[in-house]
Amino acid sequence: MAVCSAFKGTERGIAMQIKTIVGLALALAGCAANNQFSSEPRSVAIEADAQPAAAVLRPNMQNLLARTSPSYLTLTVNEAQKNTTTRGDDILPRAVTSGSGFVISRTGYVITAGHVAIKAGNTVEARSSDGRLYTGKVIAVQRFPDTALVRLRNFKGMPVSPARTPCLADDSPVFSLGKPHAQSDTARIGNVKAQHFGRPVTYNGFGYPDAIVLSMNTRKGESGGPLFNQGGQLSGMMVSTLSDGR
Repeated sequence: MAVCSAFKGTERGIAMQIKTIVGLALALAGCAANNQFSSEPRSVAIEADAQPAAAVLRPNMQNLLARTSPSYLTLTVNEAQKNTTTRGDDILPRAVTSGSGFVISRTGYVITAGHVAIKAGNTVEARSSDGRLYTGKVIAVQRFPDTALVRLRNFKGMPVSPARTPCLADDSPVFSLGKPHAQSDTARIGNVKAQHFGRPVTYNGFGYPDAIVLSMNTRKGESGGPLFNQGGQLSGMMVSTLSDGR
């Protein structure tokens, strides 16, 4: 399942709309002090289960990935805790969740799911498509709607390009970017099964008043990842999986 994106306009406009829509303040916060470093570029596996969406998108997927993957990140969220094995109040990070996210500003603002970020103040390690590792901090979290804002330090990447129209028609071909747990980065091709789920979607204290229903296999670890239309424009965010896995 995915939630509809209403992001549009310039970087500043995107940030202001996010503040209005989901109530996330864009106040600056201190970030972790580690610098970015280079690593190997990542490859993205393409999975297509829905037809005829696969026939529409697959021939152009390499071009679409070249345009969209620079705005996609994998996230590991760490919670600071007291070190009980040494004397004093030493603080050690503890990984609590992992998921996906997408860049909304060249200055390092990232949107992900609230159930990925957990709470404001958690530290974040984010790996970009070129293999660079960035550090940052969770700025704000909302449980309903399930959304969070992260600020990365020294990030110079490319933000997503928002869709001109906020929502998708039934049967529209779409694709998502995410990293299932213990698997490689994956682009999933699917289609819109319904524009509305028809009731609130809730899970583990998080949720949305409504959601887009997709015909697309998803896995844990893909929450918070971007959903793109066939033009490579942001149309939503991946948030949960129905019981039948689609």
